[in-house]
Amino acid sequence: MQPAKEKAANVAASAKAGMEKTKAVVGEKAEKLTTSDPVQKQMATEKKKERIHQAEMDKLAAQEQNAASRQAAATGGTTAYTASGGGVAPGHTMTGAHGTTTVPTGTTTGMVGTQYPPGTTTGTGSATVQGPNTG
Repeated sequence: MQPAKEKAANVAASAKAGMEKTKAVVGEKAEKLTTSDPVQKQMATEKKKERIHQAEMDKLAAQEQNAASRQAAATGGTTAYTASGGGVAPGHTMTGAHGTTTVPTGTTTGMVGTQYPPGTTTGTGSATVQGPNTG
């Protein structure tokens, strides 16, 4: 039963990635039709490439999470199959407008919440993380 759930979740992740890639292509075409500026057309192409890359990274993250769930089920743990990876897959690097983010690899067990606490990625963005006790 578990292999079927994993396979179904992986198929769903692939389908979701395909939809996101299609949206990126259609969005690029729409932006190119509404402008005559070559710079804006180039920006639309770059945006499309970034969206396609992100969709593929999300699919890989979902597949890796599903594989981890299969391994957890084999050892008597809990499973959490998913169609959405929710970000960058462990061990992969994403380069975007705010710098490069590399998500560390490794296995985490018994944790509730995020696997990567604030400050563990190497980005150059200006995002501010506020805890529940900050104003």
